[in-house]
Amino acid sequence: MDAYTSNPALLANSELFRRYMGRRVRTVVKVGRFEGGNLYAQAPDGPQISIRQVVKNEEFTQFVEVIGVVEGENTLRSEVCTNFGDKFDLGQFNTLCQMANGAYQDIFM
Repeated sequence: MDAYTSNPALLANSELFRRYMGRRVRTVVKVGRFEGGNLYAQAPDGPQISIRQVVKNEEFTQFVEVIGVVEGENTLRSEVCTNFGDKFDLGQFNTLCQMANGAYQDIFM
């Protein structure tokens, strides 16, 4: 078993960070600025979040999937960042996060 199956990343928006403090999550963000190893971005539900320890090997597209550990209400420690292109509906992803942590949680866990 690898880390992705033994320790899956839960779908989360910034509102859910409090619930998943110290746990591994997956989210998609709209890239803002990159500064000193940190990426500042818009979470799917709107607030600005900070993503620490981002390795910037290439130029990011406008939207990036981040898998990482929640360190604070608005902070993730990055494990993996994957470009998701320049057209992505954050609103729909936010709805998916709400469904995956609500009425349809059994499907996603």
